[in-house]
Amino acid sequence: MIDDGTVMGEQVPSPVRRAADRLLVRIVRRGGIWAGVLLTTSVMLAAAQTVLPAVLGGAVDAALHGNHVAIWLLGCGLLIGVLLICDVANDLAAGMTTARSSAWLRRTMLDHILALGIRTTWRFDVGDLTARLVANAADAGRVGRLAIWVITALIPALGGIGALTLIDPWLCLTFLGGAPVLLAVARIYMRDSSALADRYLQTQGGIAGRLVDALAGARTIAAAHTTEQEKERILAPLPELHRHGMGMWRVRTRIAAQEALLVPLLHIMVLAVAGWELTRGRISPGQLLAASQYVRLAAGLNSAVMSVSWLAQARAAAARNAAVLAEPAVPHGTDNLPAGRGRLEFRGVTVRVGEASVLDGVDVVVPEGALVAVVGRSGSGKSVLATLAGRLRDPDAGQVLLDGVALPRLTRRALRRGVCCAFERPVLIGETLADVIAFGHHTPDLHELITSARAARADVFIRRMPTGYQTPLAQAPMSGGEIQRMGLARAFAHPGRVLVLDDVAASLDTVTEHHIRGVLTGALADRTRLVVAHRVSTAAHADLVIWLDNGKVRSVAPHRQLWSEPCYQAVFDPAFSPPNGIPHGAPA
Repeated sequence: MIDDGTVMGEQVPSPVRRAADRLLVRIVRRGGIWAGVLLTTSVMLAAAQTVLPAVLGGAVDAALHGNHVAIWLLGCGLLIGVLLICDVANDLAAGMTTARSSAWLRRTMLDHILALGIRTTWRFDVGDLTARLVANAADAGRVGRLAIWVITALIPALGGIGALTLIDPWLCLTFLGGAPVLLAVARIYMRDSSALADRYLQTQGGIAGRLVDALAGARTIAAAHTTEQEKERILAPLPELHRHGMGMWRVRTRIAAQEALLVPLLHIMVLAVAGWELTRGRISPGQLLAASQYVRLAAGLNSAVMSVSWLAQARAAAARNAAVLAEPAVPHGTDNLPAGRGRLEFRGVTVRVGEASVLDGVDVVVPEGALVAVVGRSGSGKSVLATLAGRLRDPDAGQVLLDGVALPRLTRRALRRGVCCAFERPVLIGETLADVIAFGHHTPDLHELITSARAARADVFIRRMPTGYQTPLAQAPMSGGEIQRMGLARAFAHPGRVLVLDDVAASLDTVTEHHIRGVLTGALADRTRLVVAHRVSTAAHADLVIWLDNGKVRSVAPHRQLWSEPCYQAVFDPAFSPPNGIPHGAPA
């Protein structure tokens, strides 16, 4: 983000800039007591730096005249001691302030990302989101330290200009004659470096996104022998990143070179005038020494202005984090579930992706305690219906009710205790295999863990692991089917009124699938079970089948009743051709 309100050539809305500024204020406040320590030590450092040249000059004059030398030397010693102590304390406070602020921002970001749920990956690339959470949060977390340092850097700079005036007005006028050039150089630096820093952050996030995609598809890349092509794809923005990085380096180098030329030139000019004034007896040798130090402090005004560019970079980083925090989290209600056994109702449910309707006006009831299979051809909306049942997403129109209560009205706890989900590709989370199964809204005991693992036929391979259930997840290689069984065990270990299973048998062998089916119709018969099914055997053992076709409910009936329809048979056998030329998906 740069001063003219653009990012990478695009106009940035004022609300985005205001949101970034509000976030920066919150970050500064999170520095807590350490921010106060940092401000105090910074002010003391600046004050000591401002006073020390005058005291040194006084000590020189006192030594030349033999008056109160000890007192002036004691004053110098005290000031040097203050500088040393405050410098150490300032560094400690700066580190603690930055650490506290960055940690708070990362926790806030993580909480909000998790509250967004699966909507996060629709809006943001995973790698870019990681860059915002890690690198950009670190940049934004420095804002408190930078702001305090920029503000307090003005004290010795302005104090130096004032001291030059008090020593001799001509010294101040000499310095001010070259100050506009310094400020103009600083302004150019601030403008150019801010724009380049923002583009650098954007490109960095793009590379992170490509890397995460490649890591997720590492097996596919290896099988396709496209490692070199993928490496080129990931690193394709690297020249752009290099260009922006080198651009920042060139700007800083150019400004540093100009400053290295201008500051000594100003120093020489002021010292020349001071020497002339000394020969005329208008200033003392001690004042000459003090003037040589004060011109250096006054030139620090340029550094203070240039430091604003670091604040601009922090603001750009905060804007990227503020964009994530601006996404509305999934709201939850205040109601608890009434008495019931898990009756699910979909009333006029419509889900859109862009202009297309994935589900269109779905009206269907899942009876309490029933095993209901959801079938349909690919793209018919089966998995979307399953995500709605667990409120992993909300419909664009209509509502989903559990035992008569709309899901958005339920508290988060009531919802998660009422509905449990398992997926085709479960993500295993936890330190050990026992942690993976226990992961959820409540912590099952060891007996419940083992019972659930046996129900999912996971107990057999878990016991073959080096330390059984306590085997670290990182040391437990598992096949796709075993991972799927771990996901099922996790779902079985967390009781609820409704169990939603989204194609959980995809990677299971026939024997394991038969066993799981027996658990669903036996030990878990007290729950409502909504199963997205691709195998005819799963649908055949269900109490009811919801047949989806092009986002609409084509029929709700037992499998044996539907099996007489050729189009229904074609759902499970794509090679099956309905008689009489009836196309797939057409009314039978």
